[in-house]
Amino acid sequence: MKNILVPIGSNSNAINTLQYAIDFVEGSKAKIYIINVYGVAKAASSMKNIDAILEKDSEKELKTVLKRVDNKGVEIISKSIKGNITGSIERIAKQLDVDLIISSAKSNSTDETVFLGKISGGLIKQTNLPVLVVPKEYHFKPISKILMAIKSGTISSSEVLKPLKKILNKFEANLNLLRVITPKSRKDDTDLNTELNALVSSSTTTENGTIFQGVLEHLHDSNPDLLCVIRRKRGFFKRLWEKDKVYKKDFQSKVPLLILKGAF
Repeated sequence: MKNILVPIGSNSNAINTLQYAIDFVEGSKAKIYIINVYGVAKAASSMKNIDAILEKDSEKELKTVLKRVDNKGVEIISKSIKGNITGSIERIAKQLDVDLIISSAKSNSTDETVFLGKISGGLIKQTNLPVLVVPKEYHFKPISKILMAIKSGTISSSEVLKPLKKILNKFEANLNLLRVITPKSRKDDTDLNTELNALVSSSTTTENGTIFQGVLEHLHDSNPDLLCVIRRKRGFFKRLWEKDKVYKKDFQSKVPLLILKGAF
């Protein structure tokens, strides 16, 4: 991977998430771009400089995070951005030709019942970008086994699999495929994309009410270093995304979660 984007904010997970990203790309020629998005001020005339103050505070937060990580020789470029968080991240990601976004699961949420906070949730729900979600306080370890859960073996484009391929190649990891048959599965769901099939080291088929339930049933037994799913209209997390948050009572993963983007 060449370009990794790490959005951070004033939260306790920012340092850990950036350090994970550094460790993730160490030994490669990848660049890490870290951005901190601050809001657009609607200030009264007596506070005309509020935007400048917000930008200064944002830059200070970035510097604090950078001082507290070991960059291990990785090139890191930081920038404060004014605007809407999700929209700004998507815009910058496209401008920089980002391969992957690495984001903290909790974002700025102080609610301990939340697994995916508003920023990560918004990125996954509202954008067409691959996101690697890092659980709170999770420390990097080399990825040797990836569990990928699918209901349909049809892939809309080879672009969908690119981040997965790059991770498999970098870490020489094995891909275990979990195929979940549900009551709503269609006949063509049994077809398996040729490119995906070539990546698979082993495969398991299970029958569950939803792909979500299939993942919960097999996640701990598989003990992967990374969980991979594809976000589709009728796929994983469908019932969870009424809002831009996912609660622990519905789903949580103790390992990083790679969310690829299929058709919306």
